[in-house]
Amino acid sequence: MRSRKLELQRFLETVSTVPASQKLEALQKLHTNGKFYTISDFNHLLMSLVAADEFELAFKLKSSLSSFGLVPDHWTYSIFVSFYCKKNEPFEAKIVLDHMLQNGFEPNVATVTALINSFCGTGRLQDAFEVFDIMSRIGCEPTINTYNCLLKGLCYVGRVEEAYDLMGGIKKSSLKPDIYTYTAIMDGFCKVGRSNEALELLDEALEMGLKPNVVTYNTLFNGYFKEGRPLCGFGLLKRMKEKNCKPDSISYSTMLHGLLKWGKIKAALGIYNEMVEIGYPVDERMMNTLLRGLCRRSRNEKELLKDVYNVFEEMRDGNYTIYPGAFDLVVEAFCNGKKTNRGFQILNDMVKIGYSPKTFTFNIVIRSLCCVGEVDKALAVLMLMHKDRRPSGIPFNILIDELNQQGRSLEACHVYGVALKRGVVPKRKPTYCLAEQGPQ
Repeated sequence: MRSRKLELQRFLETVSTVPASQKLEALQKLHTNGKFYTISDFNHLLMSLVAADEFELAFKLKSSLSSFGLVPDHWTYSIFVSFYCKKNEPFEAKIVLDHMLQNGFEPNVATVTALINSFCGTGRLQDAFEVFDIMSRIGCEPTINTYNCLLKGLCYVGRVEEAYDLMGGIKKSSLKPDIYTYTAIMDGFCKVGRSNEALELLDEALEMGLKPNVVTYNTLFNGYFKEGRPLCGFGLLKRMKEKNCKPDSISYSTMLHGLLKWGKIKAALGIYNEMVEIGYPVDERMMNTLLRGLCRRSRNEKELLKDVYNVFEEMRDGNYTIYPGAFDLVVEAFCNGKKTNRGFQILNDMVKIGYSPKTFTFNIVIRSLCCVGEVDKALAVLMLMHKDRRPSGIPFNILIDELNQQGRSLEACHVYGVALKRGVVPKRKPTYCLAEQGPQ
């Protein structure tokens, strides 16, 4: 007995480390050597393979059962059901269950519940309830976990009222709903825009002495987000902390996503800062959305410019990919915020990494540089723009005006000439040219 267990253990250690092709060879060798003397040995190995998600090997072993001269017992059938449920093949699992019953074996509640859960997970509620009916026929009492699977399945397909009625029936039975029961119904309500009713269920669960977990609260965060009420999440977050339930990264990410989705940028910034302080990661897409939102708000609220800078630098330091649209808005934000040289530098950074700034972005940098007398840098931007696309008359007009004001008429003439070569006729003309024309 001890030697057989050691042999099986060595086999399991082998298949956990070798490539797939060698795993099949190891199983074949075990088969050839006839190492299975009892159905218990077979079950132990099969269960270990299923638990390790070694489905191909488990199927091969399952198919070899008769060649070992072994007859499946109650536990063998139960493992087969679990095997097919883990593979998300509930109909195959149901066939095994039928064979089990035909051979005089009665499944335990865990086996039947696993099959019900598998059907519910794919929205096959009719099949799930048919299996549930088998339980009463064979005298297998469902547990609260069995009912929870049915509740989740009903909510999954939008049959929330039926789920709520079923919970009412559970309350009248000898079973008591647990927090997973309440969470399932709350999730169903939130998915159909009834988060207020979900909140009432949370209160009811607390009154019953149940302790909501982080998944329970996250369900409500998601409901508020979908209904366009992300600010309600702040009260829930406070309540969660008061109940000593630590919000996880999903809690914060759901709140941040909702706040950004519904344009609550300042509130989103607060959640973002809290996430950074705790050490929770922030999704790249949401980082870009936050950055864009801050840039747009900074047009009217200049105090947000420092937050634009902080988030932008944190993204660069954190190796996030900053999307082209976000880059354009950052350049605009700094130029509008009188941080012209910073905007100029970021524009150059954009070009260096292969992005193509919008024409509007080039124009605003040229205008901002000219406003502070940095006409040489503005000319450099025009050259960048010249390489990338055909400019309109706007940047030429801005540059000619500034060069005229600085008395650099020859350079203004040169810019005017470049414009004409590009097929653009500027509205502004160099003062030197105007002087030559004389009074009209």
